[in-house]
Amino acid sequence: MTKNNSEKPDKIDKNLADILKSRRKEWRFQLSLPALVKGKFPKGKKFEEKIILKNISSGGAYFSLDSGVTIGSELNLVIDIPNNLTEGKKIQLQLGGLTVRLKKSTSKDKKQEIALCFNEDFQFITKTEEKKKNSS
Repeated sequence: MTKNNSEKPDKIDKNLADILKSRRKEWRFQLSLPALVKGKFPKGKKFEEKIILKNISSGGAYFSLDSGVTIGSELNLVIDIPNNLTEGKKIQLQLGGLTVRLKKSTSKDKKQEIALCFNEDFQFITKTEEKKKNSS
């Protein structure tokens, strides 16, 4: 019985190491894409801020933000998809999510770094569709 107990910690340690290694399920792409962040401050006032994404995956994004938000803040991203990926069409990806991690920014022009976990709602919008939405 002692032999089995001494083997369990090694197995647990290996399993824990495997879990920690595969913590992220999605590939992260280091894409410096321009985006617009829309959200609310903790007291409810709305804000919009232009940013450059540091990285993005199918599950979330990481970027620097000057607006002070808190963990759990709902944010919306509007990402301009590069024209070379859309056959010259002006297309935006609109998606939302929750702030899951904050870190003091290493950048002088931004206050904090944000890890945003996407929710399941997203849509691709062409610039002509956006104009129609805004005019109605």
